[in-house]
Amino acid sequence: MKSLKTYSIPFTGLKLGKHIFDYVITNAFFDEFEYSLVKKADLQCKVELDKQETMLILTFHINGTINMACDKCLAEYPQPVEIHEQQIAKFSEEDIDENEEILTLSKNDHEINIAGLIYEYVNVAAPFIAVCSDEGNTPYCDKEMIDRLNQLSGNGGEDEKTDPRWDVLKKIK
Repeated sequence: MKSLKTYSIPFTGLKLGKHIFDYVITNAFFDEFEYSLVKKADLQCKVELDKQETMLILTFHINGTINMACDKCLAEYPQPVEIHEQQIAKFSEEDIDENEEILTLSKNDHEINIAGLIYEYVNVAAPFIAVCSDEGNTPYCDKEMIDRLNQLSGNGGEDEKTDPRWDVLKKIK
């Protein structure tokens, strides 16, 4: 977790207004999280911090690629991602339970660590079903695996014998 200290933004010395912070997110970032869906990445993260008297508004712009395993051919391929998110952090002594989207900072806090937010945004941006685009035609797709899956899935119904009961039911209209 020592390397995640890089993602702490000290806001106490900043003037009111907008400030820009740039980060490069690589495999080392995701190695810090044990059960991360994403293990390899090459991302650029631009964080715009708008410091106001009672709150901080953090705007995240993350783009680049994350490596995913194709659910069909199991080959690893780069998945492009472009993320635009916003997070509000209010200065308050009491926790705000009504809205979980607002972070609470006490008067003793002098920095905000955004590593957890970046981690969540990238993992949520990962596709639920990861599939190589243009099956068999990309340099990442495992053509041998696709051919093997097609063999095991059957011959497209050529050798299948249908149950005669279903044939009778298909004739009913």
